[in-house]
Amino acid sequence: MAGGVLANGEIGRLIGLVSRLPGLGPRSARRIVLALLRDPKGRMVPLARAMQEAAASVRTCSRCGNLDGKDPCHICMDPSRQQDVVCVVESVADLWALERAGTYHGVYMVLGGVLSALSGVGPDDLNLRPLLTRLDEGSVREVILALSATVDGATTMHWLQERLGGYGVSITRVAQGVPVGGALEVLDDGTLAAALSARRPVV
Repeated sequence: MAGGVLANGEIGRLIGLVSRLPGLGPRSARRIVLALLRDPKGRMVPLARAMQEAAASVRTCSRCGNLDGKDPCHICMDPSRQQDVVCVVESVADLWALERAGTYHGVYMVLGGVLSALSGVGPDDLNLRPLLTRLDEGSVREVILALSATVDGATTMHWLQERLGGYGVSITRVAQGVPVGGALEVLDDGTLAAALSARRPVV
């Protein structure tokens, strides 16, 4: 009976929405919702306000695919970054992971995915056009391929090597520290730093 009441009420709806987030199931969602409800003014109201503001202002950077309150994003507009070095990543989560490591000072290109025949993701589905525009302008010296060491990641990396090979720029890839089958966003800072420092040419 109690479970039915929750499922049909505001609390049940909130639990259902929270449980849809990646890595969370109904049990974790219930714990989160309970923590919010125990202090609605101190936790729930500020969170709701922040989410509403983010939904209204956060956008995708047209130059790199990052998420930010400005377009271009703060990384692309930072004059201290190496604008001629572009690190290609699969997702914004990977970009955040590399930024957390604190050793990379270039800019990024977020593909928004990797090639996957199983998932129906082809070359036209990847966000590569902004990088090709930069390459056409001759403003890029090095492209770092920082994709996860999965089958789809390796396939995408090979395709990128061929696609970018004719531009006459240095193409490197992250090397040691990235395990086969590993995703960048779950690696520790030291591993990411070592992988970036030990990048090597692919062509």
